[in-house]
Amino acid sequence: MKVLIAEDDFHTREGLADVIRSEGYEVVTASCGKSAMRMFEVSRPDCVCLDIMMPEKSGYEVCRMIRQSSPNLPILLISAKSEEVDRLVGFELGADDFISKPFSVREVVARIRAVTRRCFQLSVEPPAPFQMGDLEILPAELRARRNGETIELSLRDVQILELLFRRQGQPVDRQTLFRHAWGEEYLPSSRTLDQHVSQLRKRIEIDPKSPELIQTVHGVGYRYEQTDDEKQPPGRA
Repeated sequence: MKVLIAEDDFHTREGLADVIRSEGYEVVTASCGKSAMRMFEVSRPDCVCLDIMMPEKSGYEVCRMIRQSSPNLPILLISAKSEEVDRLVGFELGADDFISKPFSVREVVARIRAVTRRCFQLSVEPPAPFQMGDLEILPAELRARRNGETIELSLRDVQILELLFRRQGQPVDRQTLFRHAWGEEYLPSSRTLDQHVSQLRKRIEIDPKSPELIQTVHGVGYRYEQTDDEKQPPGRA
């Protein structure tokens, strides 16, 4: 999924871009309203984050223009203006959500994940759930479930698990995982991938020190392999 961030403050824009990229999204940026409209037309993002107080065109104006051509595109307004009337104006113009500055990383991640879930629900063919061991992965919800427990996942988590599941029984090399979950232009770094997998294991493995779902293949990458019980045909258990 691609996210357009339009924000005139460089540090806020780049900080927000880093947070959203870390979740597994492709990010394009703009520093003013006019540039935001140009990037919107060229990049066709799946979600837009707009600062309200931008030069050239305000976030309100950009929101109104985008909404005319894309009635279902998720739009988040970001602003230091947090009065009720500011939020109401944004919602009247078609914004889906409003984030007040200063915002926390956790808040932004939660809002982006909520938007992603809505996008999947609106898609013609939302991604289907799949099972890895006793863990049910629900890509359209960015969640997994085990014995009634819900585990929150990022888009990148889902992308990694989906590729390992699709190639179950086979080692998946680091380059392939990077290309699938980080994108073609990302410079491969085994440390980045290993750190991400380590954090993911802490959330989805029963014993992260002895992982069963994401197994390390030394010198290559990672592998998911069904257990003997899972391979057994129904009715023979």
